[in-house]
Amino acid sequence: MVGVLGLLQACSAVKLAYNQAPELAYWYLDGYVDFSSAQSAQVKDELTKLHAWHRQTQLPGYISTLQKLQQQMPHDISAQQACTTLSEVRQKALAISVQAEPSVLVIVSTLTPVQLARLERKFEKTNVEYREDYLDGPDNAPGSAGTKRSKRYKQVLSRTEMLYGKLSDKQRELLTQAIDVSSFDAARGYVEKQRRQRDTLQSLRALASAPGGNEALDNAKLALRSLVNRSFQSPDASYRDYIDALTQEGCKTFADLHNAATPAQRDKAIDTLGGYERDLKALLGTAGKG
Repeated sequence: MVGVLGLLQACSAVKLAYNQAPELAYWYLDGYVDFSSAQSAQVKDELTKLHAWHRQTQLPGYISTLQKLQQQMPHDISAQQACTTLSEVRQKALAISVQAEPSVLVIVSTLTPVQLARLERKFEKTNVEYREDYLDGPDNAPGSAGTKRSKRYKQVLSRTEMLYGKLSDKQRELLTQAIDVSSFDAARGYVEKQRRQRDTLQSLRALASAPGGNEALDNAKLALRSLVNRSFQSPDASYRDYIDALTQEGCKTFADLHNAATPAQRDKAIDTLGGYERDLKALLGTAGKG
């Protein structure tokens, strides 16, 4: 459910933040590794180029997705239709990662052991925060089952009402029931989070210390692509099955909520999506204008 609505949350912020995306991305990455002066200039340049590519080649696809969603809003939808939209969004995210690979490879080759150690400490800090939010704590404290459900409910409710407007008591009860029976497992997510961190650190350390030469470069490209693929699709078959089940649940919940929406709520959804479409078209029209 959260994944299906993720595109809409991104759209709501895009008008304000899109033109500042390279700078925001730089400061986010710098917080993990603390770039040197030379690295900073290179990273900023690569992010600017990636942003220009994204504006020119990816925004039209987002606009198309928003247009299709508007056409669907007056009608009931199936869970499969919701999952198709989610799959499109995931493919767009993967496209960004693939486009960024050459730039990432160049920058990773300059990372020092000190910077990679800083990255490891940053991962450890995010793990502490994750445990505090989702795993630790007695009943009714942060990390308790009741608090976790309440937090997830508030997140999904906020994103749903951002699209449809205020939900009725009956619709809220539908959402509560879906979250209560969800197979969401924070502990399982934490194990996968740690696996990705170990995988990332091991891969980056190998890439940073790799020798030069064409053969080594080809191997490095393959290693980075493999890391990206493992990040999007876990090598753990049981975790993939878990994610598939969770995704199907989310798509069904989204479809159920939409199908319970009133005509006024569906009109509100069309207006909201239309506003996002106009914002993206405006951004697309400013391509090349700085």
